Amino acid sequence: MSIKKLKLSHFTVFENIDIEFSDGINIFIGENGTGKTHIMKVLYAACQASRKDIMFSQKLVKVFKPDNLNINRLVKRGKGGDTSKIEVYSSNSNIKAKFTTKTKKWEADVIGETTWEKNNSQLISTFIPAKEILANAYQFEAAYLKNMIDFDETYLDIITAAKIDISRGPNTSSKKKYLDQLKKITEGKVTISKEKFYLKPGTQAKIEFNLVAEGLRKLALLWQLIKNGTLEKGTILFWDEPEANLNPIAIPTLVEILLSLQKEGVQIFISTHDYLLSKYFEIRATKDNDMAYYSLYRDEDKNVKVYKCDNFRKLKENPIIKAYDKLMDEVFDSNMGD
Repeated sequence: MSIKKLKLSHFTVFENIDIEFSDGINIFIGENGTGKTHIMKVLYAACQASRKDIMFSQKLVKVFKPDNLNINRLVKRGKGGDTSKIEVYSSNSNIKAKFTTKTKKWEADVIGETTWEKNNSQLISTFIPAKEILANAYQFEAAYLKNMIDFDETYLDIITAAKIDISRGPNTSSKKKYLDQLKKITEGKVTISKEKFYLKPGTQAKIEFNLVAEGLRKLALLWQLIKNGTLEKGTILFWDEPEANLNPIAIPTLVEILLSLQKEGVQIFISTHDYLLSKYFEIRATKDNDMAYYSLYRDEDKNVKVYKCDNFRKLKENPIIKAYDKLMDEVFDSNMGD
């Protein structure tokens, strides 16, 4: 299964958008507040609703975390109506939700949930939030369920995903290649003991995750997800700002791994503000990589629009390129002044 299309109407920052996705890597670019993460959270909630124990509307409020878990808080207020509509299309079915400013809790009208669940019951989806959380994994679930901490449910989910082991048999050659690449950067592998995550560098004593640099922890998390079988053919990965706190020298390796995972059948969604990450995807991709960039921007009426392109440099309304070009102009002007 892969996610094919998303339609949103009067939802959070969106008036109306209709986006078709690549089966491979989808990269969202845009200024703050244009809804990059919102798109990924909607898609992730739909993916999670393929499980028998998860309702689409309930998962929406848990990953967005509006006040009092009221889905009506996700309706875009203002001119144009008081009803939000969400439509998510996969390669084999679709699921739709509708709710208004008067809808209570998560009691949205959902269509297609039974068929969606039946057709996609084997789907594994993972959402990696921008903030690394494994360093705080100890008793996180207990504290979360008692409402003692205020995180949206993507943080709870990623801790759970990192703990499980769904892999079977020995590591494949491709998996071993990824693990070796990441191990070289992080200088260790992940171990778990009594709900706590550690980085173990070779034969040395294990190191608590909170003593490891956050950028290395993010790469160690990717190591763990590949190791435990969470990222394999037919799975979907959502990653919010993978470049955050990451040493730029590690970005080429990260890009190579994600491109390789895509070739092996993992559909990937990424939001980013980073020029290096975006550009490395462009220059390292081959004809075997299916990839698309999406620029989210506001038009003259302040409505969020989406422009899709398979080339980073050709993206219209590209704030990363604009910022980079402005910097180059200032560098040039500064050098000319010497």
